[in-house]
Amino acid sequence: MSHAHATAVSDGAALPRGAAWTGRALPRVEDAALLTGRGRYFDDIGTPPGTLHAAIARSPHGHARIVRIDAAKARALPGVAAVLTGDDIQALTTSLVVGVKAPIQCWPIATDRVRYVGEPVAVVVARDRYLAEDALDLIEIEYEALDAVVDPQAAVAAGAPVLHDGLGGNLASERSFRYGDPETAFAEAAHRVAVDVRYPRNSCTPIECYGVLAEYDPGLDGYDVLANFQGPFSIHAVISRALKVPGNRLRLRTPPESGGSYGVKQGIFPYIVLIAAAARVAGAPVKWLEDRLEHLSASVCATNRDTRLEAAVDADGRVRALAWDQLEDCGAHLRAPEPATLYRMHGNMTGAYAIEHVSIRNRVVLTNKMPTGLNRGFGGPQVYFALERLMQRIAIELGLDPLEVIRRNLVPADAFPYRTATGALLDSGDYATAVTRAVEEGGLADLIARRDAARAEGRHYGIGFTAAVEPSVSNMGYITAVLTPEQRAKAGPKNGAQSTATIQIDAVGSVSVHIASVPQGQGHRTVIAQVVADAFGLTPADIRVVAEMDTARDAWSIASGNYSSRFAAAVAGAAHIAATRLREKLAKIAAVQLKCDAAEVEFTEGTLCVRGGDAKPLPFARVASSSHWAPGTLPDDVDHAIRETAFWTPPQLTAPTAADEVNSSLCHGFIFDFCGVEIDPVTAEVRIDKYVTMHDCGRILHPGMVEGQVNGGYAHAVGAALYEEHSYGADGSFLSGTFADYLVPTAMEVTPPLILHHETPSPFTPLGAKGVGEGNCMSTPVCLANAVADALGVADIALPLVPARLAPYLHGDEPAPLKAPAKKAPAAKPGERLLTGEGVAKVAASRQQVWDMLLDPDTLASVIPGAHGIEKPSPTEFTADVTLGIGPVKGRYKAKVGLHDLHEPESLTLKGTTTGALGFGNGEGAVTLVEPTPGHTEIHYRYQVAIGGKVASIGGRLLDGAAKVVIGQLFDGLAAKAGGGGGIGTWFRRLLRRFGVGA
Repeated sequence: MSHAHATAVSDGAALPRGAAWTGRALPRVEDAALLTGRGRYFDDIGTPPGTLHAAIARSPHGHARIVRIDAAKARALPGVAAVLTGDDIQALTTSLVVGVKAPIQCWPIATDRVRYVGEPVAVVVARDRYLAEDALDLIEIEYEALDAVVDPQAAVAAGAPVLHDGLGGNLASERSFRYGDPETAFAEAAHRVAVDVRYPRNSCTPIECYGVLAEYDPGLDGYDVLANFQGPFSIHAVISRALKVPGNRLRLRTPPESGGSYGVKQGIFPYIVLIAAAARVAGAPVKWLEDRLEHLSASVCATNRDTRLEAAVDADGRVRALAWDQLEDCGAHLRAPEPATLYRMHGNMTGAYAIEHVSIRNRVVLTNKMPTGLNRGFGGPQVYFALERLMQRIAIELGLDPLEVIRRNLVPADAFPYRTATGALLDSGDYATAVTRAVEEGGLADLIARRDAARAEGRHYGIGFTAAVEPSVSNMGYITAVLTPEQRAKAGPKNGAQSTATIQIDAVGSVSVHIASVPQGQGHRTVIAQVVADAFGLTPADIRVVAEMDTARDAWSIASGNYSSRFAAAVAGAAHIAATRLREKLAKIAAVQLKCDAAEVEFTEGTLCVRGGDAKPLPFARVASSSHWAPGTLPDDVDHAIRETAFWTPPQLTAPTAADEVNSSLCHGFIFDFCGVEIDPVTAEVRIDKYVTMHDCGRILHPGMVEGQVNGGYAHAVGAALYEEHSYGADGSFLSGTFADYLVPTAMEVTPPLILHHETPSPFTPLGAKGVGEGNCMSTPVCLANAVADALGVADIALPLVPARLAPYLHGDEPAPLKAPAKKAPAAKPGERLLTGEGVAKVAASRQQVWDMLLDPDTLASVIPGAHGIEKPSPTEFTADVTLGIGPVKGRYKAKVGLHDLHEPESLTLKGTTTGALGFGNGEGAVTLVEPTPGHTEIHYRYQVAIGGKVASIGGRLLDGAAKVVIGQLFDGLAAKAGGGGGIGTWFRRLLRRFGVGA
């Protein structure tokens, strides 16, 4: 059935007898608090008395050796409780677990060297965050910049800079797999079609960044941590091991609400270790809240992947074999659970298609970029971008209809459950019918007519198609496919996906449910209340649902958490199982009083009655509370009906076989998308004209929630396709550290999709539900890319589809400038970003006066923006403390400037360096003084400045303008000091005074 619209039903109203709450779009229980500002996020939770606050000094370099750290001045600052560096953390913790068998270590802070911009180098703990940030400015850190490598292909080439000496190179893992007989299939193929694609880095940008509140108990030798960590709670073992305590001495708690995650809050765990260690040293609770710049540059993002994919194809477009070659870039450190992104889709490498023969080569490489982790879609976008680009290329190269190629290769409906070549067990589906319905109900014929009409007018219009399988409920053992069968046998089997839910009935018969899943806006409490209400014949308003996690109090397993779209299929299913078990006990209790068989007891409208009988119904509360008030009256086969905890483990999720077959997920939804896009002929901007997405997510538990999940995943995917990219310079400098450079779509840019549904319930889950939260992140980027490629008539296309990348297809390469630049700017050194500029300032003073002022410390102290004082240790040297603000970044720097090539009073060259907690800079400027008329001097200046660190991350739009502003302020101040008033600032002040401002 289609769920284009859902009618809201109050969760307190009674339903017709026999009707179910599950499957209805009830108003969300969560919304009342969230929409009135009463949500309780991490920063809303109170802190224990004496809580201190942490700030983190981060690497300004992509790759550098740490020569010296001097934190004496920071430690001496009143109110600072502790300063921790790599040596302190190494003494208190152990290296974080690495996901492959490799001789490398992974610490939550830099030790011998830094390997990416933003890597923690020191932690300050102080009375408040402001003081901690001030103390960061007092830490002196000296680096020796090293060559960096950011391109994965370059990282595996001979002679590349090596990140971890233990590896001897940058290749952390390599495995090859073979299923069926791909060699014969390729040898006999009528056609061989291949694509080479490079999927870029992108991330999710939740409103709420990371937050950690940690406390150490010396008596227990244990830690109590509150963090907006989402799971999987397999990381609990990683954290406790790193902190050198047993798991029962690490209490990990989560707030009631989370301001989004979409996977990235799994990556908070190194900071949990870091702040917990800081709390131990400081002897007090320590709180740390990540800011936006830190999040963009140093939290977690998706992997970038280079893929070559080749298909053996029959003349009619039927694919017989696939050959995958994947190079996965996991950044500077291989943090758990990586390389999970590469292996999560291992069972689904054939997508929605019945392809019998497959070969796979997987390589994991390390580069000088942010370490990667969970991100919405988690490996799916990288796989489907290659696979669905290939399907379009097959159609084009064979002269076939792209939609027909998709249809000919789909897994047939009578084949389910279907075992893929690489081991996945696809639970249910009717892909062909879903495609047909999408084509008809989505109006593909009209869209084709619209495209043809647009092209007849000379416009650039294209249509794209995508078919995809959306896996959900991950098998915890899939990651072990990175190991050889022999290594797995030695380590012991790992598999499964255990889910947990607890239902409790109190002394007045009220029902509470606790689930081991951390919500990030999906509406957990609403849906669980519906499921449990159906089991007990109550209304959802009668059910209280708790979704906070506390590992010291609640039932949980290592698979607990909110990831892999496991809520509807696994968590709600576990709640259903727990409710069903309690229901059976309550039915036996009521059967004694109703004098009937337990199977005849019906739960309806808040009562228990005999189905079809005349006996007076029993109130639910009376029967449910009897275990509290009259336990002696319970039937012999009922011990109690107070509390029930269900642990559900699906038997289909077995460990990888000796042949490397792995059912990497339990459930497999189906998605079929098509879209029409138009490209502006002048600006090369992509406009989504229409987008249709068909989903089979099994049984739909709440139509409104599903629509919200699809819309959310689609919006994320539009960002990944058209706007977002973690951009790095060749030297490892991070270039997209603000929303000015890392563009995310707003509601204005996201064309609402037409959402359609075709339900085939899963036979493997308690409620027949499958996941739906990640599908469009997998399908939409490649669907849009296929449409753009169709519009432009090109074979290769790369994400993100920004106008600058598409413009050459429309206008050709940008012509060379008519006049060559006068002087080519020198290349930046490792870890630097180069700024250049020139200009002229006019001062109403003689050339000699200006010269004298430039060499006078007192004058310079009064005109240099942010200067706290200038000293002149020699006639040609100056030192200064300067505070500069550039966009959202403000920090204190130590500056050293030397004067060279002095030709009094005509010209000089200034060379200098600046260092501070927010970054570094070095450069030079040439100053020439010209006196065209007596008493009036023109200051001609030309500068080039190399910067690195946090200031370099804020992006070119702000930096170039800020440099001009700062230099302009300097000369404006010089002009005012000379009494000439020739600067724009002086003119502006005179204008304000004319209007009575500042007089």
